[in-house]
Amino acid sequence: MSQAQMQTSPQAGATGLPPATETRLQVLMVGLGNEIFAIETDMVREIIDPVPVTRVAGARAFLPALVNVRGNVIPMADLRIRFGMPRTEQTADTRIVVIEVEIDGDPVTLGLLADKVYEVTEISTRQMQQTPRLGSHWRPDFIRFITKWSDEFVIVPDMSRILG
Repeated sequence: MSQAQMQTSPQAGATGLPPATETRLQVLMVGLGNEIFAIETDMVREIIDPVPVTRVAGARAFLPALVNVRGNVIPMADLRIRFGMPRTEQTADTRIVVIEVEIDGDPVTLGLLADKVYEVTEISTRQMQQTPRLGSHWRPDFIRFITKWSDEFVIVPDMSRILG
C-alpha cells in the first residue's frame, strides 16, 4: 500500500497509519476526574506541587490564573473547564504539570492542573481509536486519539488545539 493510500484508507487511524503499524509514544499519564490523559513527554518540562495562583481579571475561563515557577510567571490552564468537567478542590495528589507547547508557531510554557500524576510510560498506536462523535463530553477536535493502557481507555489530547 502506498503512503497516499495509507492516508486516505477509511481504516487508517488518525495519524494516517494503517491499524497494523505500531508507533510507541512515551507519555506522562495524568488524571482529571475519572479520565486519564496521556501527555507526550517531549512537552513536559517538570511536575511541581501546587503553588499560589494569581487570578487574572477577564482571562479565558480555562486560563484563569498565573503562577510563579522558579522565577518565571506562566499561565495556569485548567483543562477541566476546557473539557466541560466540574471544578473540584485540590487534594494531596494535585500537581501542576509544566509543559511547553507550540501555539500559532510560537513555543508557550504553561502549567496544567492535574488531579493526579500516575507515571511515565509508553503507549502504542496499535490500539488507537478515533474519538466517538456521540457519548463523550469533550470536543472531538481536542483529541488526537484514544488508546488502551492497563485496561483503561486513555485520551491523547491535541494540546495545541485545546490551548490555542
